[in-house]
Formats: sequence, C-alpha cells, structure tokens
Amino acid sequence: MRLICYATSGEPPKLVPAPMERDWMDRTNDGFAYRCLPLNIANAHGWLILNPAPFIAQWNGGAGIDAVEVRPTAAGSPLVASSHFGFGVLTFGVNGLFRTEPGYDLAATGPFNQPKDAIQPLTGIVETDWSPFTFTMNWKFTRKNTPIAFAQDEPFCMIFPLKRGLIEQIEPEIRGMDTDPEVSQAYANWAESRRLFNERLKIPGSEAQAEGWQKDYFQGKAGFGTAPPDHRTRLRPKNFAPQK
Repeated sequence: MRLICYATSGEPPKLVPAPMERDWMDRTNDGFAYRCLPLNIANAHGWLILNPAPFIAQWNGGAGIDAVEVRPTAAGSPLVASSHFGFGVLTFGVNGLFRTEPGYDLAATGPFNQPKDAIQPLTGIVETDWSPFTFTMNWKFTRKNTPIAFAQDEPFCMIFPLKRGLIEQIEPEIRGMDTDPEVSQAYANWAESRRLFNERLKIPGSEAQAEGWQKDYFQGKAGFGTAPPDHRTRLRPKNFAPQK
C-alpha cells in the first residue's frame, strides 16, 4: 500500500516515522512508562510532520483572527503557523497533498501521547484517495495569555491511513462474561495472577520484586490466552522515499 505526498509549494513537508520514545516517558523512573505496550505501539503508529521554523504563539482570549499572535524566534525558514480561523485556533499549513489508495482516508492529529500545556491538537479525517485539496493541522488554545513555544523540528501533526467505513461496519454489543466460558475462565485466571503478583510485590526479596512487572501481554505468551502470530511489540513505519 502506498501513501504519497506531493509537495504543493517549495520544499515538501518534513516527514519522519513516528518514534516510540517520548520525553515524558524517558523521565519516568527506570523508563516505567515504556512497560505499557499499547502506549508504545500508539506512539509509533504513523508519521510526524515537523515544524520548520521555531515560533511563539499566544492567544488573548478573543474570538477574532487577530486574537492569536504568532512570532518567529529565529531567522530562516518561513513560518507555517498562523491565525486563520479565529476562536483561539492556531493553524499549521502542511504544504503537501497526500494521496492514499482507494478506500482509505488519512487521519491527521497531534502526536499521540505527547501532551502540550495550554494547547490541544484537533483531529481530522480526510478522504485523501480522491480529493485534490490540502488540509491544515489545527491546535486549540486552552488557556489565554500563555505563550506557547513550538521548537524547530517539533512535530505538529501525526498522520496515518484508515480504512473508510470500518467504524460503520462494526456491530457493537455488550455480553455478560458468563455467556462465554472460555473468555470468562481466561479473565479469571489473569485476574488471579495479577492479584497474586501485586501481593508478592510487597514482599522484600520476592521473585515478583525481582521481575518488577508482569510481561504477559508484552511477550504475548500468557498461560490464559494465546497471542496471534502477528503480535507486535514495536512498530517500524518506513521513511517517505524521495522521488526517483
């Protein structure tokens, strides 16, 4: 499957595979946050678009376009951020037209699990298999009169394809656990294993303390459930290849 980016003006957007690492996760004791495999997989689930020029943006609380000020903090590349919509929204131009294969949309959002104080990324889903339109990446200020810095090469957008219509094909339902004995037994076994492990963590010198954490889900080899052959512990999105 191909994901193509056509440069629309000047240099194409700087696109990189999303890394698993996050600064705040690095700062947790012994990298504790990286024990959460769902976080790790989400972090790397796509590509990042990087900011070419550093700037500071600030919103005064008003609804007008002039209520958001954007000023560069270094000479060099032109800013891709501006106030365009008003209502405390900071808008990034992407300078690229993306094309997915038929039946696939493109999600555009902020970098997963990378919070930024006083501003929140907005999320859009674009039909990129046919449209000749570019899109913008937008962030909503959540606090007025607070300077927000975006550094050079800081990601401002994360993209990844989605199969169109999948959500509407889902038939959601709620069932009692006792309606599926196999699932019920597997859950009971896991819950008891978890309870015993947490108790043993409190015992000095215990095997549980030496292990530090249960790795059943991470390793995909729990005794009460079988992981599929494509169980993942890391994602490795490919780099965007230059035109040949």
